Amino acid sequence: MITPPKPLFSLGRNLATPGAIEALAASGQTPAEFLRRHIAGDWGDVCPEDAKRNDEALVDGSRILSVYRTKKGVKVWIITEAADDNGNRSATTLLLPSDY
Repeated sequence: MITPPKPLFSLGRNLATPGAIEALAASGQTPAEFLRRHIAGDWGDVCPEDAKRNDEALVDGSRILSVYRTKKGVKVWIITEAADDNGNRSATTLLLPSDY
């Protein structure tokens, strides 16, 4: 049995926009598939600068952004918002860039 990696941060409240839910359903994928990658530190298709910011956010508690593509090629963002300077997270939202 393969043990999943320990989450690097908490997600807070989990949310998804209707557009993201529709895109995942159309590709036969679930939010959990992408959230597992996100909390494991696999930031997906972010630029190097955003990847560096995400790595820093693991220490300073700021916002984390991951970018993935569904099997149908639709770009999906996951944003985990900071709640405070102690690394607590208020919410994680799965959304399409056009939902932002």
